Amino acid sequence: MKLGTPRWWYVKSGGPAPLTRALLTPLSWIWADATRRRIARATPAIVGAPVICVGNVTVGGAGKTPIVRELLLILTRRGVAAHGLSRGYGGKLKGPVQVDPARHTAADVGDEPLMLAQDFPMWVAVDRVAGAKAAVSGGAQAIVMDDGHQNPTVRKALSLVVVDGETRGGEWPFGDGRVFPAGPMREPLKVGLARADAVIVLLPVDVEQPDFDLLVSLGDTPVLVARLEAAAPVPKGPQVGFAGIGKPWKVEKALTAAGCQLVDFAPFPDHGAYDEPTLRMLADRAAVYDAGLVTTEKDWVRLPPAWREKVTPWPVRARFDDEAAVEELLAKAGL
Repeated sequence: MKLGTPRWWYVKSGGPAPLTRALLTPLSWIWADATRRRIARATPAIVGAPVICVGNVTVGGAGKTPIVRELLLILTRRGVAAHGLSRGYGGKLKGPVQVDPARHTAADVGDEPLMLAQDFPMWVAVDRVAGAKAAVSGGAQAIVMDDGHQNPTVRKALSLVVVDGETRGGEWPFGDGRVFPAGPMREPLKVGLARADAVIVLLPVDVEQPDFDLLVSLGDTPVLVARLEAAAPVPKGPQVGFAGIGKPWKVEKALTAAGCQLVDFAPFPDHGAYDEPTLRMLADRAAVYDAGLVTTEKDWVRLPPAWREKVTPWPVRARFDDEAAVEELLAKAGL
């Protein structure tokens, strides 16, 4: 768990850790039932603007934040005052507070809100209803909520579920379908899809189509395809890469696929802070190879200011294959 979500969660069948899975299964039943009851009891609040929820049905890195960024961009280009809303995981501020990149740090508001606030109005609030209402008071005509598919407190005009479409090497985005902590699911797949208006399958640029079995598992839920692509060239020369996200191994793979000359790669905990000894260790490792340091934008905003000058952030963006289909969904949501 310390280095992101366990890879054995994502093995479709016959995977490792059978005893661990068996021991954790009763806890997964309790988790699933508690989630079901919490959603059933809630009365979602109307906040004064359409809320687009970008969530998922699994724990860890499905790629929600790049989709949030792209939707904010699409809405902004259409002249809609779109604001982002996040719980601010990893930050100490409970909110509601509008993120100010000049004043706040990742320790204040979380890394993902701080990253998105470079380009769009972003709000952080543990209480999503209060956060959404604060955004509306701040001028939001639409709210794109990062995560929250299992949060029933806010009335959603559009619920989108992001699925990691990369199912190579025996990995499967839903594992064997077990719910946390026995597997990666936040809730059973069919239950989560029943509340979704569409699924966004996020693929790397080098994969043409989603896996057929994956599409079958999604049933009749409408599917949109988005691709995670580089927004800038990789840095030149040898590089030591590092990342603290839900699936850090995917960053290593993406950097290599983009042509980065990786000589080493270090995974770290998702949302974890980088202290001085850790950063010095990385710098020493890079010096051994006469290499630079490269990481994700999300990790870069967690670095102390003095270290940002020493590390290259590698930005990626999500792009929809069929933006007209996205526009159609937005229109149905009143946008």
